[in-house]
Amino acid sequence: MKLSSFPLASKHSAIVLVIALLSILAFVWEYFIGNSIAQAFFYQRNLIIQGELWRLLTGHLLHTNGYHLLLNLTALIMLWALHGRFYTIKNYSALFLFCCLSTSVGVFYSSPSLIQYVGLSGVLHGIFVYGAIMDIMSKDKTGYLLFLGVWLKIAHEQIYGAGKDVSNLIEANVAVDAHLWGAIGGLFFTMVYLFFIKLKSKK
Repeated sequence: MKLSSFPLASKHSAIVLVIALLSILAFVWEYFIGNSIAQAFFYQRNLIIQGELWRLLTGHLLHTNGYHLLLNLTALIMLWALHGRFYTIKNYSALFLFCCLSTSVGVFYSSPSLIQYVGLSGVLHGIFVYGAIMDIMSKDKTGYLLFLGVWLKIAHEQIYGAGKDVSNLIEANVAVDAHLWGAIGGLFFTMVYLFFIKLKSKK
């Protein structure tokens, strides 16, 4: 694939870059300066109950270790390479924030035993769903395979759990429910987004 074929325009890549840089900065601060940033911003159920609602968003930018960060940033970049042409600063920002909230709120209410959570993986599942649907709407048949594949993966995780290898690598249990709620958030956002695009085109 040639470099020119990547969605390099700022409207397609700016927010992806910002998310990647914030995640890297948070990791560098936590592991080389001190872990106070993690203590203040990760998803912590008991503190959210006490009113620290910002954790519903900020926890997604933190990671358990370097492998966790690398896995999530790799997925973030791969999704941009696949579907970045569908991103704009406005829609990607809204998609990202909505998937952050759908993941955190979904986990909060459906998985009360999950006390702490960090990482982008739930949000990335929502972004994946958005891209697959946009592929479908653009008459790209691979979108159907991607859409089916992500839901089969989620179903497998819900039934059998996540692989032990990944858990060992990131030094934490994989929060499979976060993947589910992130994907549901991405699906809901995309349906609403397409509805408003259709509505706008009729005016």
